[in-house]
Order: sequence, then C-alpha cells, then structure tokens
Amino acid sequence: MTLPQVLQALVFASPRPISTGELLAALKGAGESCEHSDAQAFAQVSLGQVNAVMAALQEEMESAGIAFRLQEGSNGWAFVTHPDYAPWVRQLYPEAKPTRLSGPALETLAIIAYRQPVTRADIEAVRGVAVDGVMQVLLDRGLVKISGRAELPGRPLLYSTTAYFLEHFGLKSTGELPNSHELRRLDLPKPVSPEEKASKKKDRKMEGIEPTEPSVDSPSGETPSGAPEVPGVH
Repeated sequence: MTLPQVLQALVFASPRPISTGELLAALKGAGESCEHSDAQAFAQVSLGQVNAVMAALQEEMESAGIAFRLQEGSNGWAFVTHPDYAPWVRQLYPEAKPTRLSGPALETLAIIAYRQPVTRADIEAVRGVAVDGVMQVLLDRGLVKISGRAELPGRPLLYSTTAYFLEHFGLKSTGELPNSHELRRLDLPKPVSPEEKASKKKDRKMEGIEPTEPSVDSPSGETPSGAPEVPGVH
C-alpha cells in the first residue's frame, strides 16, 4: 500500500471535491484511530508532501491517456471525465441540457472576472450600454454574486464571480484566467459621476439657447412687423 493509492481512494470515496487540508486530516485521523503500520506512517506526512503526491498523480493520469483525470478546482480535488468524452457522457443526463451565454453576457462576465469587485456603472462604462438584463442572467446562473458595496456616493453594489464560476470553467482561482496580470493593469473607461452628468446637461442646455437678432430685411421688400420705419424709404 502506498500514499498515492490512499489519496486516490480518499478522492474517489468523497461525495464532493476534497481539499488538500481534508486529505491531510484524513491521514492523521486514520493514524490516531488505527494501529496499522501504514496508517501510522502516513499520518506523519506534511501538507507539502500531500500536494506533491497529488500533483504527481495528476500528471501521471494525464499522460496515461485515460478517459478521466484528477483535477483540482476551487473547492478541492476530484476525478472528472475528460472533456473529449462529453458528447457520450451527456447522454446519461438528458435533462441537463447545456445553455450557452450570449455574447453580451460573456463580455460582461469577462469584465467582472478580470476587474472584480466592480460596480454596474464600471461595467457599463466599459461596454457602453446598460447591462441590467445581462447582470440578472449572470446572477440567476450563479456565475456572479453581490459581494458588498463600494465606498462611493450612493454606496453602489459590487459584483464578483462565484465558486461555481471557477468550477464551471475548470479554474482553481481567477489568477488562472488567460493574461490575467496584463489585463488587470489596463486602464479602463471610468463611469461619469453625477456631478459631471449635471454639468454636461447644463452645458448642453446653455448651448441650445442662442440670442436671436431681429431681421431688418424682408424678402418682399416690406418692413418687418415691429421694426421702425426709416424716413424717406417707401
């Protein structure tokens, strides 16, 4: 019996993803409750050793070309089928039909994922359109959540991605998003403040009020109504 075999058994038997800390706790718990020599030996391993064994198992299974693999998600380790076999595996769950996000929903989700926590006004400043309907879709799907309020006038809501978002896209953290460090440093358009909106509205209103000068010429040669007559001109 080896440590990799025991860890595989724990992942296989767990009804949900199991974290490295939980694996280590199970090893130590077995050492305390069992006098088996292997159990006593495995109870002495460190968190680093467990991580190293799990990484080696992950690489070994991936290179073996089998139909499932060991994957670490945001909630822990689990055995998952390889995406290449999705068309066949999906037949076992006909009621779970995949639903695709629209282009606007994906764009909005990407902004939140890379710049979270973010306000709705920030998102709309980047996209240039209102996102009320799209945000509701993302909230209903469990991909986005309300994570607090911004320290800004009006205390607008802040939005972040959820653990389900990481699980759905096979990520351990948002740091694994493509080009995450570069994209997070980019300067994005900022929302217009209420004061700026009021100022622009006032400017537009002022521009629309132009003083008009009375005309002294008439196409018909007649003196305009209300204009004084010039003596000697008929």
